[in-house]
Amino acid sequence: MSLKPRKRKRYGIQAPLTSLIDIVFMLLIYFLLTTNFMVEEGIQIKLPQANAAAPQTQQEITIYVDREGRAFLLNKEVPLNILFSELKKIIGGQEDRLVVIKADRAVILNKAVKVMDLAKAAGAGRLCLATEKDS
Repeated sequence: MSLKPRKRKRYGIQAPLTSLIDIVFMLLIYFLLTTNFMVEEGIQIKLPQANAAAPQTQQEITIYVDREGRAFLLNKEVPLNILFSELKKIIGGQEDRLVVIKADRAVILNKAVKVMDLAKAAGAGRLCLATEKDS
């Protein structure tokens, strides 16, 4: 009786896909986390342009003034006679709260100044008129 060694089946060459899939998912997660998804919705305002526009990093209270002179606080239209009391509630005695006025470039300056006066009277420690960087 002759014992012949059995031949093993040869496997084909296979590329390791596990590490490749891991790398693809890591890249996907990286790009999802680093992409800027800041989209402001709601009131359509074209901001005036300035050469020295600086981004704000602190949590601010934003008041929008559209081209008709209507004021919007927390994305709701607020009449000017009620804006003072609403701002006073939101500021709540914090002296250094930043209030940003985002007024349309076509708005009459008097309307934007009235909103700024109301914000200052309501206790806003700092006021800022938002602009776009001039291109």
